Amino acid sequence: MAGDAVTQDAADSVTGPDTDGHQSASKPSPGRVRHRVAIGVLIVGSLLTVMGLSIIGACFINDRTIVESRGQAVAEVVDTSLTRTVVRFNTEDGRVYIPPNGVLYPTDLQVGQTVRVEYDSRNPDLVRVAGRNAVISLLPVSSSLAVVWAVTLPAYWLLRRSGKD
Repeated sequence: MAGDAVTQDAADSVTGPDTDGHQSASKPSPGRVRHRVAIGVLIVGSLLTVMGLSIIGACFINDRTIVESRGQAVAEVVDTSLTRTVVRFNTEDGRVYIPPNGVLYPTDLQVGQTVRVEYDSRNPDLVRVAGRNAVISLLPVSSSLAVVWAVTLPAYWLLRRSGKD
């Protein structure tokens, strides 16, 4: 009997004496949910913007690295795909080299085509088409970011507006 009283008192201290051991879970209001989703939309847009700016920054860093220790060669385009364009070229020390990640700035290259390339002589994996540089990355990244924000801002506005109705 004494054990039953201790158990009941413990349950009352957690749930309150008038709930009979059942607590109702409070649900956030629809306005609060819309507000959180709106903030999430802004966060996703911001993350995509940071990613896009990081891509541009990486392109400029790659270009600077190539310029610091530039090697030049004539390369043959071996393969093109959606994700990369593979080239084969001879380094200045006579080795045949095929960079596993492909070539930077491969726009309009076709299989079998020969093209002049510049590469980092310390790391021939880093190779770009001669005459092309990070400026080429500005248009696709900036247009992608424009689309991101063209979707993000109206979505945020609609979510915030519908919460005020």
